[in-house]
Amino acid sequence: MSIFYYKTEQFLPINIHTAWDFFSSPKNLALITPPELDFKILTDLNGQEIYEGMLINYTVKPLLGIPLKWETEICKVQKPLFFTDRQLKGPYKLWEHTHTYVEMNNGVLMKDEVKYQLPFGLIGDMVHTILVRKKVENIFSFRKQVLEKMFKAEEKTMNDETIISNK
Repeated sequence: MSIFYYKTEQFLPINIHTAWDFFSSPKNLALITPPELDFKILTDLNGQEIYEGMLINYTVKPLLGIPLKWETEICKVQKPLFFTDRQLKGPYKLWEHTHTYVEMNNGVLMKDEVKYQLPFGLIGDMVHTILVRKKVENIFSFRKQVLEKMFKAEEKTMNDETIISNK
């Protein structure tokens, strides 16, 4: 049973407060999620900003159009620098996603770090190699494209490396 790590960075020409306002609002996740995943939030958020202990329930269709319920908890928040969410119920055995925002001269460097593990031991590892790894990459690639358009980001992507590894 391998634990996988996905890391990516993207420069956005916005200030840290604009970045925080956008990314700390769970409703905006649907805007940056590929449409084929049919992401739908089930929790009534009442326009709330995230907070430690917040639970968010939603459905997503990651494979063959089959809807899966997913529940995440916002487990760490340090406004406006970072927050971490983790899956409580869903398709992964482990899913922890840390969103970090680093203020820079002309914008914000946004970092995503995901630590995840699939169920089913060696079978899960094989499914990761064949299918899941590429799905995770595609989700974040889509997100980058949408954010570049949304925030009119120039091609100033700093250290635009994407890394997936297992340890």
